[in-house]
Amino acid sequence: MTSTTELIPAPRAIEGPLRCGFVFDERTTLWAGPGTGTTERWLRSVLGPALDLPLPPGPEDSPHAVRLRVDDTLEPEAYRLTVSATWGVEIRGGCPAGVFWGAQTLRQLLGPEAFRRAPVRPGMRYGIPHQTVEDAPRFRWRGLLLDVARHFMPKDGVLRYLDLMAAHKLNVLHLHLTDDQGWRIEIKRHPKLTETGSWRSRTKLGHRASPLWDERPHGGFYTQDDIREIVAYAAQRHISVVPEIDVPGHSQAAIAAYPELGNTDVIDTTALSVWDTWGINPNVLAPTDTTLRFYEGVFEEVLELFPADAAAFSGFVHIGGDECPKDQWQRSAAAQARTKELGLAGEDELQAWFVGHFDRWLAARGRRLIGWDEILEGGLAPGAAVSSWRGYAGGIAAARAGHDVVMCPEQQVYLDHRQAAGEDEPVPIGYVRTLEDVYRFEPVPPQLTAEEAGHVLGTQANVWTEVLEDHARVDYQTFPRLAAFAEVAWSALPAPAERDFADFERRMTAHYARLDALGVAYRPPGGPKPWQRRPGILGRPIDGAPPNR
Repeated sequence: MTSTTELIPAPRAIEGPLRCGFVFDERTTLWAGPGTGTTERWLRSVLGPALDLPLPPGPEDSPHAVRLRVDDTLEPEAYRLTVSATWGVEIRGGCPAGVFWGAQTLRQLLGPEAFRRAPVRPGMRYGIPHQTVEDAPRFRWRGLLLDVARHFMPKDGVLRYLDLMAAHKLNVLHLHLTDDQGWRIEIKRHPKLTETGSWRSRTKLGHRASPLWDERPHGGFYTQDDIREIVAYAAQRHISVVPEIDVPGHSQAAIAAYPELGNTDVIDTTALSVWDTWGINPNVLAPTDTTLRFYEGVFEEVLELFPADAAAFSGFVHIGGDECPKDQWQRSAAAQARTKELGLAGEDELQAWFVGHFDRWLAARGRRLIGWDEILEGGLAPGAAVSSWRGYAGGIAAARAGHDVVMCPEQQVYLDHRQAAGEDEPVPIGYVRTLEDVYRFEPVPPQLTAEEAGHVLGTQANVWTEVLEDHARVDYQTFPRLAAFAEVAWSALPAPAERDFADFERRMTAHYARLDALGVAYRPPGGPKPWQRRPGILGRPIDGAPPNR
């Protein structure tokens, strides 16, 4: 079995292809076995318009059929795609999601025209050579974080990214919904969160040291029906949506809407507005019963909007927990009294108490808390999972303590970081992370034993939007590196130094045509196009190789 195709991510094994094969034409029908309805509907709604074919239901034994079936002898999410000149196409999946991932591979085999919304060559019929593709993912959690708090992404943009994720076999959308710069989800019992908290009067252009401002108001939010639509759309693509509601830091937008949530004995919280710049904000939530009850109400509505269902990670709720300065707590008589009342050693343990409260609250409702690796400070909440962002160390510590981990180290897979050292790179942030760097990223640290490594649920690429003001900038930073990341998350690759990047580049030649058909404004291999540059806007580039720790 040899890999002679141009698939991304690379499958485990391919037998063939041979010259003869199956042709999609007006005779092609679609037969869907039990549990494959989502893939049946997706194929008919996506491939049908692209190929100008109706793909009507047909008999299982037709030689012109595409057959979908769940086969529980396969691994979960695994699939086997068989193409035969005499027996049509069959996709077997170890579960409904496996069938869907096989359909994504079928789309790639049909060529870039299959990624368009209408036929560009009417009357053309598309053939696939005889072959068998056997495949299964390496990691269960294959995620993408979209930060819609710093710069709002309208609903249609989120739906578009769900389609892009599905095309790359990614299955977790981490939706960063709240921060100092905006609150993006409607909470009916607390309407000011969106009335006040979803809009800021202006926005810093570039890094926080930049002297430039965009003086236009910026904002927006998702109604509860918008959220329901996003979650349902994701579920139809076998993607879990994990909401993030940040506590106790990154909360100035909430405090601007409801000043009683802040540390009112050390600052006039009524004077705060939604933050218009970037960085670590000193205005954090007060550790009071008022704050706890308020956020319990928020989370009650969040749980209703993000139900724990059959999707793999739908029960997770992200509470942030990162970058929470303790200065106000140190100066607050109320916070110090709460620390003493609880018998805590200091502010780190006070944050751990805060996180622990919501860990228990969520667990009592059948949910799991996940937070950034700062939740390790002062003691990790029992049952909590960790997003390891400050490098590998937090994830290593959590896994060794028996906690589940998602590896997303800033130095490796923060896609807002620059892609080259050239001066033309728009608003350069952080270390240079090229397409090859991302391809050689390894989510499982070698320091972990096999048992400890079993706690690595998977990996995630994060797209923060402080300097990404619209979908074109998000596309530029995300692609093509997300394709490399998807292969790292899905495929059983060798050790980083042994990975065949030249073969990946060869396959990317075909994949760029797919991205073009999808309208993705990716960074071209030769560097940014003139309209992708942002001359004169200050970034924060960091020279040298990133630390690997």
